[in-house]
Amino acid sequence: MSTFLLILINGCVQGSIYALMAMGLSTQYGVARILNIAHGEFIVFAGFITFKLQSTMQWHPLVCLLIACPIVFVITFILHITVFRRVKRLSPNQGAFEGNAILVAFGIYFIAQNLIQSNFGSAPAAYPFMSYAVNIGGVAIAAKGLFVMAISVLICILYNVFLSQTRLGKAIRAAAQNAPAASMFAVNVNVIMAVCFAIGGVLAACSGVLYSMQGAFSSVHGMQFTTIAIIVVVFGGLGSVKGAILGGFIMGVVGYAIAHFIDSVFMLSALYIIILVLLIVRPKGLLGR
Repeated sequence: MSTFLLILINGCVQGSIYALMAMGLSTQYGVARILNIAHGEFIVFAGFITFKLQSTMQWHPLVCLLIACPIVFVITFILHITVFRRVKRLSPNQGAFEGNAILVAFGIYFIAQNLIQSNFGSAPAAYPFMSYAVNIGGVAIAAKGLFVMAISVLICILYNVFLSQTRLGKAIRAAAQNAPAASMFAVNVNVIMAVCFAIGGVLAACSGVLYSMQGAFSSVHGMQFTTIAIIVVVFGGLGSVKGAILGGFIMGVVGYAIAHFIDSVFMLSALYIIILVLLIVRPKGLLGR
């Protein structure tokens, strides 16, 4: 029973971060139709911002979150209006744009990775944070993990409230469902797409800051984070924010169980196998349409 509780809680902690990673990628693809291969680099970038501010100035990571998110929002917003919008304008159709956007995202990935390595180095980064355990049902759980999960869940809830209750959120959902029809009802689709791409970047930044609270990371983790986000998005259903949240928690628990009973090196391979089986049984994912 103690082993089950350990796997469940720690898996949910990891899954809450996966959910944020996937929500960001799902938002970017669901509305802007961009499969952002460079998604993981913004996660790493936000993590390094937190590491530098915390280790040099002893700022609380949540304060660093308020610094990293606006920076990433501005960068991703500018990337969309200057690069991806032009690519869309030059693409003959939607299918061609999505293919071209992936190629552009690969270019951004390599540039971002080189910039991160040249500025922050390639050595693992970590800082002390809430280094004590909490006893839950006779199992010692890291306090920082519970803190990270609480913040992640809060962000997920706030984001869903934003999408369902605010005027901008409703415009985003309208553009995701039918962009031409949304434009007929005074929705500036170009601006909405840029904002959604930037919001996806902010969610990536949130996951990066929270991941840095958990433990060590490095500049080479970007593609691994992107891969996990893609797996979770496909598992939950392309374009489904709620599917990304559900998929994140499920994959977190499954991944932690594999790492606990077998070895962490097999985690990604096992998650890929789960995705392959799901695509055969239910190609649209858990909550996809």
